Amino acid sequence: MATETLESLPPTLEANAEQPPLFDGTTRLYTSYTCPFAQRVWITRNYKGLQDEIKLVPLNLQNRPAWYKEKVYPLNKVPSLEHNGKIIGESLDLIKYVDSNFEGPSLVPNDPDKKRTLEELFSYADKFMGMLFASFKGDPEKEAGAAFNYLEDALKKYDDGPFLLGRDFSLADIAYIPFVERFQIFLSEVFKYDIIAGRPKLAAWIEELNKIDAYKQTKTVDPKELVEYYKERFMVPKLSTPLRL
Repeated sequence: MATETLESLPPTLEANAEQPPLFDGTTRLYTSYTCPFAQRVWITRNYKGLQDEIKLVPLNLQNRPAWYKEKVYPLNKVPSLEHNGKIIGESLDLIKYVDSNFEGPSLVPNDPDKKRTLEELFSYADKFMGMLFASFKGDPEKEAGAAFNYLEDALKKYDDGPFLLGRDFSLADIAYIPFVERFQIFLSEVFKYDIIAGRPKLAAWIEELNKIDAYKQTKTVDPKELVEYYKERFMVPKLSTPLRL
């Protein structure tokens, strides 16, 4: 697993920042320190101990450099990975790619049943997020409750450990925790809704994840900024800006 020493993070690049060399043999993760999608790949990198192999290139998504869209990744989103002369995107694809193409502890189980469960959890991830974002404008206790009940039930499937696939921390946990982290803060602050009340498996899961250095080092979101941004982004109908926190 990754070293426990805290990584010195590079500064966030603004619109006027110079572009790093492209395809010079360096593997780069274009990211944002506040983006939950990018956080998935950041956690994976850290857990596999790839801090030296995969360099972080953090962007300010509100003031991103033009060269990122023009020369690196036309979709202009994070995360993206520069590796072996190509750029790869989409966070769930990327965490699988990093796990299978780099050294370090595997984040995919050998057990065939657990592999199937991993794919099921991946397939549900977008629906999970959609239910939660929709709950901000509806009945959070009912709508968000259904999403967290899904996770609580998923955590009951294997009795050999506290994680979504049982004993071992995996890509399944990485797929969900950046969003659970944010929803827990927002639902508590704005709606006084405690996501772990009556969900002991979910509570234990969050507690165990908070012991993992690879994840802890990626928890950089300021709770007050998150609450204000989510209020503006999801509770004011006129806005349609990309998710960045």
